[in-house]
Amino acid sequence: MTDASERYILVVSHTGRADSIDAAVQVVNQLRAADITPVLFAAERDDILERVPDLGYVAILDQDIVPSELELVIVLGGDGTILRAAEIVRGYSAPLLGVNLGHVGFLAESERDDLADAVKRAVARDYLVEERMTLSVRVKVGDEVVYSSWALNEATVEKASRERMLEVVIEVDGRPLSSFGCDGVVVSTPTGSTAYGFSAGGPIVWPTVEAITLVPLSAHALFARPIVVGPDSPLAIELLERTDGTGVLWCDGRRTHDLAPGARVVVRRSSTPVRLARLHQGPFTDRLVNKFELPVTGWRGPA
Repeated sequence: MTDASERYILVVSHTGRADSIDAAVQVVNQLRAADITPVLFAAERDDILERVPDLGYVAILDQDIVPSELELVIVLGGDGTILRAAEIVRGYSAPLLGVNLGHVGFLAESERDDLADAVKRAVARDYLVEERMTLSVRVKVGDEVVYSSWALNEATVEKASRERMLEVVIEVDGRPLSSFGCDGVVVSTPTGSTAYGFSAGGPIVWPTVEAITLVPLSAHALFARPIVVGPDSPLAIELLERTDGTGVLWCDGRRTHDLAPGARVVVRRSSTPVRLARLHQGPFTDRLVNKFELPVTGWRGPA
């Protein structure tokens, strides 16, 4: 039985990268020095021990403690690592604090050079918690739900074969909107609007806006523009029976399910958000400018 007064912080890293392992060791040591018990996944602990045999004591998630005992999750890596960590703690109170070791890293709050300061602020509980909307995703065949999942960034329906095209009909609020042939369809949250949906030509949605976006991929149609709907509007993508081949559903690029002609993917707002720890409260505009290195030379507004 664990001590209720003890503090536990999970450290999640991409142990396939040497710099990520080094960062994880740094965080573990810094937490231990602050009398906080660092927590690791068993597999990640073993990977780190191969490189750093003198790691010292760490608690193991689901062996020594359970997710409900975590105070915080410090994630070291890019957005993919943060999405993996979100699978573990979604539905629990512990927020995610991302430190970017990847490229753009929109979900991360800090960069590698700020790691020590980020951990220091985590130890002091000097952060705010922001809840991000997620999507509930279900696959139906007839009246039967054959698969259920969720997404923080996006749910995508894509063709399974490069040489084939999907024939889909789009539904909003229980009403048909349009049908067309395409390579796929991306349904995104505001958080995911800077990810796959953005690269497909969709709009960037500010995180404070509650909305869901739908972006067709390489659609053969006159009316196949991106659309933005309210958070309570359910969307559906149905693979028409005339589709020559199969499709595949991806949720955050991590969870997948095959789709046969006639399958229907229903996406709506989930009642379970993902909690993110925020160290910086600056405007989202500044985050866009910094992450995408946008040109703003010549602006004459206030400093």
